[in-house]
Amino acid sequence: MSEFRREHDLLGYREVPEAAYYGVHTLRAVENFPITGRTIGSCPELVVALAVIKQAAARANKELGILDETKAEAIIAACDEIRHGKLHDQFVVDLIQGGAGTSTNMNANEVLANRALELMGAKRGDYALLHPNEHVNMSQSTNDVYPTALKLAALSASRRLDRTLASLAAAFYQKSLEFADVLKMGRTQLQDAVPMTLGQEFGAYAHMIEEDRLRLREAEGLISEINMGATAIGTGINAPYGYAELVRKQLVELTGFDLVTAPNLIEATQDCGAFVQLSGILKRIAVKLSKTCNDLRLLSSGPRAGLNEINLPARQAGSSIMPGKVNPVIPEVVNQVAFEVIGNDVAITFAAEAGQLQLNAFEPLIAYSLFNSFGHLDAACRTLEINCVKGITANLDHLRSTVEASIGLVTALNPYIGYDNATAVAMEAHRTGRRVFDLVLEKGLMSREQLLIVLQPEMLTAPRPKTLSA
Repeated sequence: MSEFRREHDLLGYREVPEAAYYGVHTLRAVENFPITGRTIGSCPELVVALAVIKQAAARANKELGILDETKAEAIIAACDEIRHGKLHDQFVVDLIQGGAGTSTNMNANEVLANRALELMGAKRGDYALLHPNEHVNMSQSTNDVYPTALKLAALSASRRLDRTLASLAAAFYQKSLEFADVLKMGRTQLQDAVPMTLGQEFGAYAHMIEEDRLRLREAEGLISEINMGATAIGTGINAPYGYAELVRKQLVELTGFDLVTAPNLIEATQDCGAFVQLSGILKRIAVKLSKTCNDLRLLSSGPRAGLNEINLPARQAGSSIMPGKVNPVIPEVVNQVAFEVIGNDVAITFAAEAGQLQLNAFEPLIAYSLFNSFGHLDAACRTLEINCVKGITANLDHLRSTVEASIGLVTALNPYIGYDNATAVAMEAHRTGRRVFDLVLEKGLMSREQLLIVLQPEMLTAPRPKTLSA
């Protein structure tokens, strides 16, 4: 048996490995685009999205009577296999490619055609019986398949990231309960502000993540709008009447996503605004995660010469020269992922802007950047939760002592002794190193009983009760 089979395209004949399910178009694309080393097959959500689109199209074409049942069922069966994880290693084209995603669509068409041929009892490459472009790609164009595949894959990735964010938020919330009674000093501009609890601090981190989960769900609305049926530029050429709505219904049934057909297919074929908005949400998530990790690094700094308010779990040795040093490696890696996501957002923005007339040729860069952002954010959130947040502990004695010694306590006394008196006490406390409590008592500004009431933790970390007079 020969190790190769001969296939041809508009440029001529090429030898394709006999064992390969891809064909000549894919072979040329592999040779032309040795860019990132990351193939379509390394992004399973995209491969599955391509397979489900081809399956929906085969069903629609069969129902419309333009694709015979034998071919349709073979294509549908091949799609099912790929949706369940088979043959992903045959999607070998680099994610970044010229041609507006044509090589990705061709790769999918060829793999599905050759697997369908096998299921029909024929040989791979016997395209006279079942053709990648004539049958697998029937009623389609790269220009509606590819952006729709990106949207379906993005919806899947978004749902996965949402679950990961929910778990991370829950970990922060659990810490907020654990630290609910731990009093500490809040800070603004890295200066002592007013007291709060460590639980309030961690509760804020949980809420920040929950807010981003809401924004992520809002973005799903735009990426649920698809342009299947648009074919080449949005006019629907070569697609039969009724195909667009029928293929949409098939996609809804197969994916469970609430998909809608864009009201203007010409606009939808050239407009990448939905990807820009989605990327913006990922950037927002990255920025806020990075800020949170900055805080964790700062709060755990030291241990002797820093804030030393919390302890991050020790994950590995921190230095090849300084024995005993432990670094905040998990927040640091999350910071770096955040920087990457911000950069990816810039790349997606430029790629979306660079489209011309009826098509955007740079959607492959959008795909590469978007799925890197999704994948790396998901992994970063998981390691932050498991290897950091769940193991954080509080330095209770140190936190208590910083509150007792803080000049920031004087702010809580403003309503009782007045701003000028409070300022004088603060200045003297700073100059002498004495406690605010002792100075207020010494000056006769408040009684010990009053001070003990006003400086209770529950009084310092919440609005003043109406029953307490100033």
